[in-house]
Amino acid sequence: MVVAAGVGTRFGGAKQFAPLAGRRVLDWSVAAATEACDGVVVVVSPGVEAGVRFGAPTEGRAEVVAGGSTRPASVRAGLARVPDDAEVVVVHDAVRPLARPSLFAAVIAAVRSGADGAVPGVVPSDTIKRASGATVVETLDRSSLVAVQTPQAFSAQALRLAHRGEPEATDDAALVEANGGKVQVVLGDPRNIKITTPDDLALAEAFLADRLPPSSGARVGLGFDAHALSEDPHRPLVLGGVTFTGERGLAGHSDADVVAHAIADALLGAAGLGDLGEHFADTDERWKGADSIGLLAEVVSMVQGAGLRATNVDCTVVLEAPRLAPRRAELERRLAETVGAPVSVKATRAEGLGALGRGEGVACWAVARLAPRRPGDA
Repeated sequence: MVVAAGVGTRFGGAKQFAPLAGRRVLDWSVAAATEACDGVVVVVSPGVEAGVRFGAPTEGRAEVVAGGSTRPASVRAGLARVPDDAEVVVVHDAVRPLARPSLFAAVIAAVRSGADGAVPGVVPSDTIKRASGATVVETLDRSSLVAVQTPQAFSAQALRLAHRGEPEATDDAALVEANGGKVQVVLGDPRNIKITTPDDLALAEAFLADRLPPSSGARVGLGFDAHALSEDPHRPLVLGGVTFTGERGLAGHSDADVVAHAIADALLGAAGLGDLGEHFADTDERWKGADSIGLLAEVVSMVQGAGLRATNVDCTVVLEAPRLAPRRAELERRLAETVGAPVSVKATRAEGLGALGRGEGVACWAVARLAPRRPGDA
């Protein structure tokens, strides 16, 4: 659950929708939650839920609901949409956009190990004093203190019980503690800051610059994919998002579009974001029969989120049939629209060498060039 229902009084507006390194603050938080959790509920201020939309890779994977007048009320609104069979519920503040998926994983693991709740905590680096007005009352032993962050994970049962009676508190861990639950502290991240003022936004930009790939110059990635011909006579052949009617299709978990897959891998490689299988595993039923142009669009969004943009893509398709030349312009146009940059498509035969030469499948090599995103890039 990503809680994004604040009004941002100190910030001067709804800070969760403020731009941050090419995305909204909210988008960074939702992306991390989507990567770490099976489902995501985003809680926003009442009356704005209909207008909140997400692009790839979170599009269609986050449910947006209206929150309440207080933070606990908003959490309860989100809890009402969490499936009854959920075992662990993670609550994260949308205005902590630098939380990594690994931090989500750490608090989830603590709950799965038996804790009722788990919170990230960092030991304060400053001396902490308790004061009454302008007078110091005592100096606290900071070795026993932690500054608590989100994401916070809870046993779903413990969290639902803690919210019975509609109690109020500054965070959900306090409610679980008050209800007798055991809350464990895991190592937090000092850079997991909360956006409260415009200065915090500037600091987050600086931290993200360290996390994103170097942007001092061009980056180049190489992608490759190959698929055998399918035994299913009704499976269509799809190359570069274009369907070749009457041609024998390729076997694969998705639509087996080797051109789109090779380009996606080239883009991911250039951006330092892993490979296609890491993000869209062929063991995941969500991608069974998937439109690979849609997957390519999600990859383009990931690349843009990393502060990069494609400048051009070049690919070579190896196949015996069909001839691509008559539809080459159509492929290039379809791919360029998706990538947001010129794409060239060439085709060649394997001249009888190996499985490709015998016409048993199709392969594609792709090279992508990326550059830093510029102000005003879509």
